[in-house]
Amino acid sequence: MSRHVAIVTDSTAYLPRPAMARHGITAVPLTVVLGGEALEEGTEISARSLALALQKRRSVTTSRPGPEQFVRAYRAAADAGATGIVSLHLSAEFSGTYDAAVVAARTAPVPVRVLDTGMVAMALGFCALAAAEVAEAGGSVDEAVAAAEKRAADMAAYFYVDTLDYLRRGGRIGAAQALLGSALAVKPLLTLEGGRIEMLEKVRTSSKAIARLEELAVERAGSAEVDVAVHHLAAPERAEKLAERLRERIPGLVELHVSEVGAVIGAHTGPGLLAAVVSPR
Repeated sequence: MSRHVAIVTDSTAYLPRPAMARHGITAVPLTVVLGGEALEEGTEISARSLALALQKRRSVTTSRPGPEQFVRAYRAAADAGATGIVSLHLSAEFSGTYDAAVVAARTAPVPVRVLDTGMVAMALGFCALAAAEVAEAGGSVDEAVAAAEKRAADMAAYFYVDTLDYLRRGGRIGAAQALLGSALAVKPLLTLEGGRIEMLEKVRTSSKAIARLEELAVERAGSAEVDVAVHHLAAPERAEKLAERLRERIPGLVELHVSEVGAVIGAHTGPGLLAAVVSPR
């Protein structure tokens, strides 16, 4: 990492590995605890293994990285020549990851700006990419942070889950919890708002919910230049079909990423997740 501003994020950004390598982005892993065994996301547990465990109703919890993991990442960036670091993380409403990064930043060998993006998955990943592009162009820490904040402010993330039960169990359902009793009987569409998961709409069938998810993404994209990500958990055919339709229907589409979420987010959404992230350029 030769540029003077380094970009650090966490494993819930679900950035494609080639993109991380191309932009020199470091991702600090969160942990999934499965049957009492702590496993690092991305290296020690796959999304498929997680989905199977959930389907068998095995106990699954998640935990943040420790501050020492961030300290190591910051030192490595400084050793590689960075004179400043931008550290971008998933919503503090979901995890203590941001807090751990803040603690680590106090003892980092170079200045570190830690940002709670209020996002997760590629909604976080697009923020990291925006910051990295500014850093590559010779921008300052403040300019990289501003680019990430703008991306976050313009971002839209919509997602469908087969059931709210996993979100309820993990305590991640936010204000939508008030609607839980009735929503469990329908197919919910959710969104990210203010760093929280909020109920957007309740639809009677999965096919109607997925069709509505497509409409929301197309409406949000409009005719502007946008990047889009489609995520899933154990639903690759659903994801590919949605991606194909979005390719056809979004005229300003620049980049489209299709990927399975990792174990940390999957543990809270359950198999069947389908999500669309729209990020205006």
